Amino acid sequence: MAWDQTRSAWIYPLRGIQYFATHRFLWPLFKARLLPIVLLSTFVYFLLFFFTYLPQVAFLALFQGKGAWVNGAFLVLGEGAAIVAGLFEAFFVDETLVDIFDSILINEGNEELVLRSRVIYPEAGDPTSRLGTPTTSAVYAPFSLRQILEFIILLPLNFIPVAGTPMFLVLTGYRAGPFHHWRYFHLLDFTKPERKDFIRRRQLQYTTFGTVALVLQLIPPFSMVFLMTTAAGAALWASDLEKKRQLANQRPDRLGQAYHDDFSV
Repeated sequence: MAWDQTRSAWIYPLRGIQYFATHRFLWPLFKARLLPIVLLSTFVYFLLFFFTYLPQVAFLALFQGKGAWVNGAFLVLGEGAAIVAGLFEAFFVDETLVDIFDSILINEGNEELVLRSRVIYPEAGDPTSRLGTPTTSAVYAPFSLRQILEFIILLPLNFIPVAGTPMFLVLTGYRAGPFHHWRYFHLLDFTKPERKDFIRRRQLQYTTFGTVALVLQLIPPFSMVFLMTTAAGAALWASDLEKKRQLANQRPDRLGQAYHDDFSV
């Protein structure tokens, strides 16, 4: 059931990879960015590991001993993920993430939701080719200076032996998770208080989603690739939430009321 699936939000970034691999209508969006994404990511990580890895390991070794080699790698990967994400925005790939998100919602039966924000061409073929011009603001995740600053501030957690890196991943995931549903919040026309309350009710789920998404983005040189597949996972989660919302509207019994109370803001 959609209800049960939303309880395991951490699995959706992984489901997004599988969904991309098995749904051909997404491939053109992927292929158009694949080569520049891989080359750019590879170049960024090569420079970081070549020039900054050993100096950072040497510094960490003062506090951590042999563990510095592992935490130093995570530190460089985190720095690389931040740079790659910034370059992703700079190359206007956010538009591609919106197209991924919307086309999956259409394919999963949520066309009416997408119609609130963009034109959809009838009988135009697969979901991607049916996407028309947005009629309102179409942003997958907004630029957040606060999130970038928090990411930089949290990076030194990797200096802490053993527990530092998991703490960094979870705390970063706590902030980053809800941004993957920014497009969904816009389609629902949430006000700022409604959005905050919706997130608060599911903060643990958004934290696990964001943490797994971040771990995937730390895998060089596929950071930007996994950012695209994570958008697919976010859309699948949104689709399951929509099924739950529709069930709440259709069932007059106590179970339907429980669903409605959980989904309401």
